[in-house]
Amino acid sequence: MTSDVKESFSSDSPPAPAALAAKVRTLAPSMTRSMQLVAEAVAGDPAGCAALTVTGLAERTGTSEATVVRTARLLGYPGYRDLRLALAGLAAHQESGRAPAVTADIAVDDPIADVVAKLAYDEQQTLADTAAGLDTVQLGAAVAAASTARRIDIYGVGASSLVGQDLAQKLLRIGLIAHAHMDPHLAVTNAVQLRSGDVAIAITHSGSTGDVIEPLRVAFDHGATTIAITGRPDGPVSQYADHVLTTSTARESELRPAAMSSRTSQLLVVDCLFIGVAQRTYETAAPALAASYEALAHRHTPRTR
Repeated sequence: MTSDVKESFSSDSPPAPAALAAKVRTLAPSMTRSMQLVAEAVAGDPAGCAALTVTGLAERTGTSEATVVRTARLLGYPGYRDLRLALAGLAAHQESGRAPAVTADIAVDDPIADVVAKLAYDEQQTLADTAAGLDTVQLGAAVAAASTARRIDIYGVGASSLVGQDLAQKLLRIGLIAHAHMDPHLAVTNAVQLRSGDVAIAITHSGSTGDVIEPLRVAFDHGATTIAITGRPDGPVSQYADHVLTTSTARESELRPAAMSSRTSQLLVVDCLFIGVAQRTYETAAPALAASYEALAHRHTPRTR
């Protein structure tokens, strides 16, 4: 996708200083190497970079002034001056708080208590990054579409399919017609049946999973409103998405692959989408939810002999 298209996925106002680091983590993997150098520099040393002119930052990173400006715009800032202001704000925020005591670099011989602490910190960071980078304008549009949909189809494979099933079950319990498709062949054959007034949701961390992109493309071509939940907002899946909801791109390690860390951010986005839909359809959602609780209540009651 072009930079113009990618920029259309961001909200009108620049991201808050606290969201800058999250934005860098999300977008850095899809940047050119020269832009990555700029992004890594501003995220790693916001105070130092805030004191530099555009020429100074270009010299520090071994890039060009044009690259610095392009990086600033990709991160959501109109120009380098706005990025410098955000860097100054981020530096002040970091100075007022304490650095984390642990990182998520889990070693094979770590005590289990350290594993718990590191995973808990990593999960918290992933959720914070996702919340900071989530475009609420795009989310609101997705909520509006799902709230009035005749039918909602959800596509995902692997760990993303589990998230899709979670969303489908939630939507079913508030009276909406929702189906999560894990089989790529069934996903495509169902997508053919969609039309205007229906919604198709693709969940893919990489943004390039063919088995998820194909049914979304078919749904898009048949007039359905399409939504992508992805960690790569510039990935191929976004070509067929009317609305893109970006998840955090968490670091993966040998013991914790991306499938684990991405699921945390996907579940947060799914919960935000569901709650938004439940709010907009409350008059019908509340009775439907109560009825589902009542229908299952006896299964949670201990049987007496």
